[in-house]
Amino acid sequence: MLTVLSIFMAALILAYVLEPIVDRLCGIGANRAVAALIAVLIGIAALSTLAVLLINILQRDLPMIREQAPGWIQRTQTWLGPQLERLQINLNWDELKAALIERVTRQFSENADVLMSRLLDTLLASVQSFIAAVASLVLVLFVVFYLLVDWFSFFGRIAELLPPRLRPTVKSLAQECDALLSQYLRGQLSVMMVLAIYYAIALSLLGMAGGVGIGILTGLAIFIPYIGFGIGLALALISGALQFGPGITLLGIVAIYGLGQLLESFLLTPTLVGKKIGLHPVAVVFALMFFGSLFGFFGVLLALPAAAITLVALRFIRSRYQDSSWYTNQ
Repeated sequence: MLTVLSIFMAALILAYVLEPIVDRLCGIGANRAVAALIAVLIGIAALSTLAVLLINILQRDLPMIREQAPGWIQRTQTWLGPQLERLQINLNWDELKAALIERVTRQFSENADVLMSRLLDTLLASVQSFIAAVASLVLVLFVVFYLLVDWFSFFGRIAELLPPRLRPTVKSLAQECDALLSQYLRGQLSVMMVLAIYYAIALSLLGMAGGVGIGILTGLAIFIPYIGFGIGLALALISGALQFGPGITLLGIVAIYGLGQLLESFLLTPTLVGKKIGLHPVAVVFALMFFGSLFGFFGVLLALPAAAITLVALRFIRSRYQDSSWYTNQ
């Protein structure tokens, strides 16, 4: 369940992403409240589409995993058994195979429809949990809507709380953070759309059933650096192995994703995103883990924006330090 802080963090992230839509609609004459409502509906539609894609993948792949698991285990024994015997490692393959088949069959014995039904039954079984989940979702949407309606006045009231002598500095830092985040987030959305189209078309041409869904899901997951690409590649390889078995098709999937990574790194990101946040990959992974541990899924979404704000603050502190008399005096 979302904590109170996570609810407002999630609302702030969604509002920041949807605010350009509100500005565009207001620019063509729409009332800001109506524009905010339309933006919220667009956000709900996008999240619903992502959920449908995940369910579609589960519907197709779970039964195939259950059916093909015994053959996988048998082929693993055929290949791995002689290798282990050379190392004088003896395994009871009959017991191991029976245990693994039983475990896999039990874990994947249900399709996505049954899993969703069980999830819904679990929620409904606990009235308190169900009400809390619905209340959290409604609260997030409520806060997003009113943040979008009162976006400028909201931040204006915050600015009024600052001492007048600090307002120019804080305003400058806020504008720098906004420029950096806007360039990253809006450029990244363009990268996601291009990659979603690329992966969907490439996987479909490869003959993969459900390639469009996996491709779109991969493009959307790119928003989470490194992890998103890994999840998309893993889903594609699992789906390819289920449909075609080990062979040249899996190499084709690896080639598609390798080319996609090259397009993202050397063409799309430099062109559409421009100046990046400028964090080392290790720092990016640390930020994802740190904020993810604090705020869960929404912390992962918050990680890079928070890292960008931290980077701006560190640059400001360094410039003030280097301009200080303590630093300049020899």
